[in-house]
Amino acid sequence: MPMKILNVMEPAFKAYGKVVKGLDVSDLLAVLEKTPRPDDVIYVASDEEMEACPSMEKIAYSLFGGMPVQAGYCNGSNYLLNAVEYHRDSEVNVALTDLILILGKEQDIAEDGTYETAKMEAFLVPAGTVVEVYATTLHYAPCNANGNKFCTAVILPKGTNTEAPAVQNNTEEDKLLFARNKWLIAHKDAKIPGAFEGLIGENLSVK
Repeated sequence: MPMKILNVMEPAFKAYGKVVKGLDVSDLLAVLEKTPRPDDVIYVASDEEMEACPSMEKIAYSLFGGMPVQAGYCNGSNYLLNAVEYHRDSEVNVALTDLILILGKEQDIAEDGTYETAKMEAFLVPAGTVVEVYATTLHYAPCNANGNKFCTAVILPKGTNTEAPAVQNNTEEDKLLFARNKWLIAHKDAKIPGAFEGLIGENLSVK
């Protein structure tokens, strides 16, 4: 059954993030227009042209407190949840197109690293919207809205989602560390190599 789609402008979104107002991101959107939109999903963690946009300095200051950041993009076509990830920092999305985010809460992850997908909610992010997705919010690749491919900037602390550090086993959570500053729980149906398959329940769909 398709999920109920809420809107990031609704109060329910405040548990997961916030809509950012006051930033002119027209330069970033212009660069996004030129990025590829394949039939599957492409994610590029760092794009030099995007990072050279004047608006990036303002985003780094206002949304990351002056921390070094990277700007990339996530584009393509997708209807399924497939996995959830989280970081130790907020993620900022700048939506060129309408898109849907399926979101949950890190606090609901069980002690053994499993997570029930029935706890998640879906939100429409209208084109042109800037959203901050909190560090404790579970998320993954966006989904199509209205049957159209999606395109969004993804802004994170520098180095996030790059090659994973050498494996250690200090805590129970370490088994979820999939890339640098990226903890991941996958659904078995997604068959993501090397990922911890801990999503319980349906592989959610917005279609």
